Amino acid sequence: MSPVRRGETIPIHNRIGVLRAERRMSRAALAEAIDVNPQTVGALERGDHYPSLDLALRICDVFGLPVEAVFSRREFAPLSTELYRRTTPSESGGEHR
Repeated sequence: MSPVRRGETIPIHNRIGVLRAERRMSRAALAEAIDVNPQTVGALERGDHYPSLDLALRICDVFGLPVEAVFSRREFAPLSTELYRRTTPSESGGEHR
């Protein structure tokens, strides 16, 4: 069954803004790289527009990442949370780092 029913949509979250900022890339530069208008990049970042599969793949190619690293049906946790999760003493075999 389709995840989108008449009158009902499931949001697509993305990390485009974060990835663009990490690379110090302007909206205009990303827009040029993926052959869209800079306003389209802004709409994608805000979640006002969902990309086609082709556009999503072009965005992923620019960042050198797989689709699931850039787009998700669930909200992304902050990257700092994912990269620097604290472990408990029993998990790390000692004290917190």
